[in-house]
Amino acid sequence: MANPLSWLRNGGLMLLLFVGFLVLLWGSTAPVGTLVWWLDRGEDKIERRSQRLEEVLDNGNDAAEGNKTCYIIYLTGVGDLSADDLSDGETVFLAELQQNQPQCILVRDVFPYSAANQDVSGQRIFDFLKEITEKENGWEEFSQFLLEARNVWRMALSADNRYGRIYNRAIALTIVERMDAQQSIPISPDRSLQLILMGKSGGAQVALGATPYLSQWLNADITVISFGGMFNGNEGFEKANHVYHLRGERDWIETIGGVVLPSRWHWTFGSPYNRARREDRYTVVESGSHAHQGDNGYFGTEKAEEGVPYVELTLEKVNQLPIWSNLD
Repeated sequence: MANPLSWLRNGGLMLLLFVGFLVLLWGSTAPVGTLVWWLDRGEDKIERRSQRLEEVLDNGNDAAEGNKTCYIIYLTGVGDLSADDLSDGETVFLAELQQNQPQCILVRDVFPYSAANQDVSGQRIFDFLKEITEKENGWEEFSQFLLEARNVWRMALSADNRYGRIYNRAIALTIVERMDAQQSIPISPDRSLQLILMGKSGGAQVALGATPYLSQWLNADITVISFGGMFNGNEGFEKANHVYHLRGERDWIETIGGVVLPSRWHWTFGSPYNRARREDRYTVVESGSHAHQGDNGYFGTEKAEEGVPYVELTLEKVNQLPIWSNLD
């Protein structure tokens, strides 16, 4: 990129301020988009899906022989455009996890930053912002920042006690739909499903937000696994059997949630997070020398001091969790 001062003098500052204004405007309308989705079709879809699940349960249909009763649902971080826009490390992690845990069905096509499960790419405002920033040489990273800012707003919706009920129900609905698309959900009153929700960064908050609704609709034991997750201490902790939080030594972003969210403070004794912590249903797992993201992140492909890629350290910690022994 050209000299920053020269760039600012030549109109770059106005562009920066304009783009910043659009980001704020974009974020401030996030609740509106969710409410429009809800009023347009969301409530009917949830009710129809809930009724269908209730009918199956009432009929007492046992799981078909040979059907798997374990699902792994992966929710990506705030830096991705879509559920398919995964880093090389995430792709490696999920492929190896599926090989290591063949008793489970992997669901990876849920985008946690859209109530309607729509990718960011193709949305007019994002395409516009991306176009005007990428015209300036070297500003691709700023375009990425815009994307992350947009997704952070959606993550905040999940944690918001005003809009979260709508947003989290919508995400839970999508999870159930994508589970059923992979394999007809084997519902039996005599045998619980095993749901393992994995969330990277902001995806951990969305996973926790969806947990109460998944618990309501399905006869399921739910485990949440967070990779450097940002989450409050309210949603999901009362309904999840266990929450595992992987934390890297160099991940300073992960610590922000515990500092700024009162429900995560240890003296907020009555919060669901603190109750889960006292009841040993919340476990922090030191994952290694991970940073929050990038080549040294939880799904980084660079080699750590141990001589193996960072993503392999993450995979090793996940495979060591006690949840898998109960699925054999």
